[in-house]
Order: sequence, then structure tokens, then C-alpha cells
Amino acid sequence: MFSQFAFSIFEESINDYHQYDNVDQPISNPYPKDQIEHLLYLKNWIDTVQWHFEDIIRDPQINPEAALVLKRRIDASNQERTDMVEYIDSYFLQKYADVTVKPTAKINSESPAWAIDRLSILALKIYHMNEEANRVEATAEHRAKCQEKLNVLLEQKKDLTTAIDDLLTDIASGDKYMKVYKQMKMYNDEELNPVLYQNKK
Repeated sequence: MFSQFAFSIFEESINDYHQYDNVDQPISNPYPKDQIEHLLYLKNWIDTVQWHFEDIIRDPQINPEAALVLKRRIDASNQERTDMVEYIDSYFLQKYADVTVKPTAKINSESPAWAIDRLSILALKIYHMNEEANRVEATAEHRAKCQEKLNVLLEQKKDLTTAIDDLLTDIASGDKYMKVYKQMKMYNDEELNPVLYQNKK
């Protein structure tokens, strides 16, 4: 099923990142650009780097100037993340372009790629919660609490992967249809963010 396939790509990306565990390390995507695997790997790599950006910026000892630079990188990463979701949805739009949509078909509350975005983040939560559940220097109580949380995350993975595969099956059969809206983020746009366009005067 597609969701398990995607999750395995996400795990590969996460494991590759943690070989060096450095937000500045360059990506080495092992998949050709014309394959969906390339998009999935890149999507999760962006998420993984941003996960660690968010850790770093919460350091109470961080230099304010460094924090501002990092905030700019987080903003850029958010835009890349949104762009990747739209690329993945474009893949599905093309894949199901010839499906005859039934008159009774309904639209889903989110597109396939936004559900896959949640699965990518969930893969990161599972990886890091598993680390905490097995951290040797942590207390037994800490490890036990993290194991409980990990069990919930694994149950969530089961539910989310099932929901994604059901959605793709419904789209393929014409029981649901895709309708994708561009996110139209305003805060990065010099024409839409008042702080930016007023400073241009």
C-alpha cells in the first residue's frame, strides 16, 4: 500500500540524516528526480531538518542574533514544505487524471499530500520518541512514560496509514475526487505582508 511505501522512504531519510545529525549537512537524495520516491525523500528531509531547527531555537542560551537568523531559515523551510506538498499532490492529480468521477463522489477534508505530510511528521515523532523510550541515561520512569507515548504514536500510524490508503482507493475508484488549493501563504510575500510592503516605500 502507498502509505507503508511512503513511510519506509521517510524512515530512510530520517536514518540518513541522523548519521551526521547536522542541520547544515547537504541532502544526498538516492532517488531519480522523476520518481515519487524522490519527492517523498526530499519532503521528509525538509521536515527532519526543520524538526532540529525547532529544537535549536528553543535553547535558552541561544544568541538573539543567531535566533533571528534561524527564524528566517525556519520560515524558508516552511515554504519549502508547503511547496513539496503541492508537488506531491500534482503527482496524484496526474496519476488519477483519467478516473471517471462518480456523480455521488465526495471531496475529502484534506488532499492526499497533506495527509502524507502528517505521516512524515509522525515518522519523526516515532523516531524521536523511540530514542527517548530507550535512552539509557534517562530514569526508568521517563523511559516508561515515553514508551506509553510511543505506543499511542504507533497506533496513530496504523490509523493514519489506513486512512491514507482508503482515500487513495476511493479516488482511484471515483468515489472521491481531488481538489487542490494552493496555500497562498501571505507572510513571505512582499506584496501581501504589510510589514514588508510598508518597508518598501
